[in-house]
Amino acid sequence: MGILAILLFLLIFIFILKGYPVAFTLGGVSIIFALILMLIRPDLIDFSILNLLPSRIMGTINNTMLMAVPLFIFMGIMLEKSGLAESLLETMALLFGKFKGGLAISVIVVGALLAASTGIVGATVVTMGLISMPTMLKRNYSKSLASGVICASGTLGQIIPPSIVLILLAEQISSSSRGNSQVDVGSLFQAALLPGLMLVGAYILYIFIMSAFKPGFAPAMPASEVSALRGAGFGVKVFKAFFLPLLLILAVLGSIFGGIASPTEAAAVGALGAIILTIIQKKFNLETLKKVMRQTMQLSSMVFLILLGATTFTLIFRTLGGDDYLAEMILAANLSPMAFLAIVLVVMFIAGFFIDFIEIIFIFIPVVAPIFASYDMDLLWVGILIAMNLQTSFLTPPFGFSLFYLKGVVPENVKTSDIYRGIVPFIIIQLLMMALVLFFPEILYLI
Repeated sequence: MGILAILLFLLIFIFILKGYPVAFTLGGVSIIFALILMLIRPDLIDFSILNLLPSRIMGTINNTMLMAVPLFIFMGIMLEKSGLAESLLETMALLFGKFKGGLAISVIVVGALLAASTGIVGATVVTMGLISMPTMLKRNYSKSLASGVICASGTLGQIIPPSIVLILLAEQISSSSRGNSQVDVGSLFQAALLPGLMLVGAYILYIFIMSAFKPGFAPAMPASEVSALRGAGFGVKVFKAFFLPLLLILAVLGSIFGGIASPTEAAAVGALGAIILTIIQKKFNLETLKKVMRQTMQLSSMVFLILLGATTFTLIFRTLGGDDYLAEMILAANLSPMAFLAIVLVVMFIAGFFIDFIEIIFIFIPVVAPIFASYDMDLLWVGILIAMNLQTSFLTPPFGFSLFYLKGVVPENVKTSDIYRGIVPFIIIQLLMMALVLFFPEILYLI
């Protein structure tokens, strides 16, 4: 039965690699596989198993933790429509433009602020690509460096809270570790904050180094031009550009970390705050609200359909004893907890070349979380390592979504090869930061 469970896992992975829809592959293949077994080997699995599926699905739907997902998606899309990103980018470019690499540093800082207030990778990459790429190319920035900075900064929303990745990871780890997990969304948010900020610092340090050794890669804007662009009222513009998003970030994350609100309640505050900011920016109208609600419904439906498919897969996989079989195999191989963790991280990193983070979470976590729990490992630490690993899936070709988003909006003279070359240093930086957290887990508990 254990071998049959592994076969089910491999079949699903192959179908997804072939491009079949993830939600229907997870649920459909699992049910068809179970029905075939019921017909040919009723002694292994019987029809009563499917009676458990409705209660499992309703248990997932009733999970209040997951209410935060559509609320944070709404918040991110509404802020995209508010014009906040454009205002931030313009202001940061004027603040740092006179320094070597200043425009690139501006993009990184704005990416971090947008990550903490929106967390929508596609919106962030497209917005910064449309606004900052032409400016950097006009200032003779290296095409590869400009591309890499935009793509990498856009993915910060996957590790800097509030992050959809962390919400889904918390739900899957908690539901898959058989009650042995104390991981919740608030804990993951708090643990991820410092690694996310360290990643931002590492990106900026890389720009400083590149600017020092290769000045032609990221030249400064002429000081006279920066002064001319600033003009009267620049201080007020800076205050508005920074104060509004920081106020929203403090309202959402501060209420979670301070124990004032749960992540779901904080997400509701964030959604309301995004509407207020859009009104202040004079971008709010009925048509905008309809577009935001429609996109929120589409993205939320996609996430929940995949989640229901994953619930079906987990039920059949566990009924076949797949998790116990894997645990026995690993224990028989005398793998240490660190060796098993390393294997999982490498496999997930490779999977990120071909499938996106949601698919990886819902396919792999139900399989490996019980084994991590049996090793009595710190699942909070494991969750952050997996989140940092999944962040690379947006940058790794051939199917890195950030690469697709950017290619769709850059000028024609920026080739795909420029984008691919540009993201390599940032993937290396992400892996180095992940290694730092791997060997020094106490970093997660400093905040």
